[in-house]
Amino acid sequence: MKWSELKRASDTILAVWPHYRPLHERWFMQELVDKGELAPIWRERLVPGDNDAVFADHYPDRDAAIAAASALNPVLQAALSNRAMDPVAKRSLQLKVDKALQAKQRFQDEEALMLAEALRRHADDEQPSADALKLAPEAERYRADLAEQLAAMPYLKVAKVGRSNNRWAHYLLFLGHDGIWSKPYLAGEKAAHTAERAKIANGFGLSTTMHWGKAKARIRQILLPRANQLLQLASVQRLLAEALARGERVLVSNGIVFWYEADGGIGWQVKETSSTREAEGATV
Repeated sequence: MKWSELKRASDTILAVWPHYRPLHERWFMQELVDKGELAPIWRERLVPGDNDAVFADHYPDRDAAIAAASALNPVLQAALSNRAMDPVAKRSLQLKVDKALQAKQRFQDEEALMLAEALRRHADDEQPSADALKLAPEAERYRADLAEQLAAMPYLKVAKVGRSNNRWAHYLLFLGHDGIWSKPYLAGEKAAHTAERAKIANGFGLSTTMHWGKAKARIRQILLPRANQLLQLASVQRLLAEALARGERVLVSNGIVFWYEADGGIGWQVKETSSTREAEGATV
């Protein structure tokens, strides 16, 4: 495949935002494409390389990916502002772009909050030693890898083992009712996402086979009674500080709204939205 042969090379890009692909353990950029009279759509971003080659736009960590998106988005926004088109249509498109970016960031911020709380809830759990782990014979080679993950997340019942930067393939291990970790199952994209979501779901006693939207709705119900305590978490404070640095005074995570009140030195406080249904989104 050559870059000059791709039809997408002439498409108008409105914005970019990264997402994590656990199978590859990297952050891949997505781009919001202008579709004319139709609504813009997100797709995986490809970039040209040497000798007319085509590469996926990816990054080793979230900070690098966010930095790249933060550098490119103002350029894309300026291009849209300077485009010769009907002012009403232009404003409508700008609002769609803003909404699309907010939805992407809201999704990531919410899951970061949930992961932080899952880790906090199990911070004092006993960490199983590598030697004490019960493994199926076929999983023995992954004992050290599994033990390392359980040291950070002792509540895990599903774990992705193997590394993408060597010759190992990725596999999933499942903790059985008998306390024995299963034989390795080869992991594709879907299975890798299952293991990644287990880092959150298992921390709240939920199964990874549960519909992810329903699982997150349940977690919101669990979190809300102690939502104000979330403000004390260092990881949450970092997210809120980053939002404030961007000039944002509202951070919405569906059932929870973090609201910055400048008057009176109140600062960040927690409010509840009128709806927590996935299909409706969240409004203050």
